[in-house]
Amino acid sequence: MRGIIVFVKNPELGKVKTRLASTLGDTTALEIYNKLVDYTRNVLVEIKNANLYVFYSSFIDTEDGWSNDIFDKRLQVEGGLGPKITSAIQSTFEECDQVVIIGSDCPQLTSSHIEDAFEKLKTHNVVIGPSHDGGYYLLGMGNYYPELFQDIAWSTNTVCQETLQKAKSIDLNSCKLETLSDVDYEEDWVKFGF
Repeated sequence: MRGIIVFVKNPELGKVKTRLASTLGDTTALEIYNKLVDYTRNVLVEIKNANLYVFYSSFIDTEDGWSNDIFDKRLQVEGGLGPKITSAIQSTFEECDQVVIIGSDCPQLTSSHIEDAFEKLKTHNVVIGPSHDGGYYLLGMGNYYPELFQDIAWSTNTVCQETLQKAKSIDLNSCKLETLSDVDYEEDWVKFGF
């Protein structure tokens, strides 16, 4: 079975898209965040034959737009991004053979990108969807490789490069999807928002 993980922050004023908020204000940043989350959810529900997991930052919301019938709702572990991703992927591999993890801030992401990642996992250990800022919008794995998340300079412009180097260092073959943009700053939203 295929598994797709999406990480979301609970939509609380002043706690989401803080780099956007620095120029647009907390209220607008929250509105943009909610639009991005809605878009991501709509992309995911197009995908068939996959277990869908949403991992919340603070608490599991059973009354939000993520359908309790479609999405397996879980809570991110405490700590930095590396431990959060590692834990989520490890738990998902207990139920799935292939796992893809995405964020919720890429307005260019389509279900085709995710399907392409699963297709490439048939011949590669790791698939990565680079973002223009040096991070990634998608990471797919055919097995659980916790080493991929160790000693990574998270939230920097070298995350994708470091992850690919890490994969190579442990003899994993990897491939890249097309590079897309995520939304972190006002200019990103102006260029790629909807």
